[in-house]
Amino acid sequence: MTKILLLSDTHSHIDDTILKYVNQADEVWHAGDIGDLVVTDTIKKLKPLRAVYGNIDDAKARMEFPLNNRFSCENVSVWITHIGGYPGKYNPNVREEMTQNPPKLFICGHSHILKVMFDKKNNLLHMNPGAAGKSGFHKVRTMLRFVIDDDKIKDLEIVEIGAK
Repeated sequence: MTKILLLSDTHSHIDDTILKYVNQADEVWHAGDIGDLVVTDTIKKLKPLRAVYGNIDDAKARMEFPLNNRFSCENVSVWITHIGGYPGKYNPNVREEMTQNPPKLFICGHSHILKVMFDKKNNLLHMNPGAAGKSGFHKVRTMLRFVIDDDKIKDLEIVEIGAK
């Protein structure tokens, strides 16, 4: 059983509230728009981190993190990318692989809109944790927590950090 904290769009912001949830997780996954690498360096000192770079991230972030991160956590295939779209409206850059080789869990960020939905066509769960940072149009900062237990994704929880 692996406890995951999923965040995105920190835009260089990390604070004690985010770190409280980092400490409660087994792994932290970041879906891009990290901003300053102090964010990921701070997380990596506490927990294992899987991340991708986003459209605002500089050359240093792009050297450290991939655009797409495909891996398995326990018996769940996972794909994290920053700009991925959502079921029925996937980004053209992911659409072909999504239909040919879909993961069980597809994660993206970018929109600053928290969204979790099941894609019946591709038989996968789509997650976007919203934005944990203070930059952007969102009113409430959000993250997701969940558990991967063998081949099951369960105990999903929305974490609202509060107003920016």
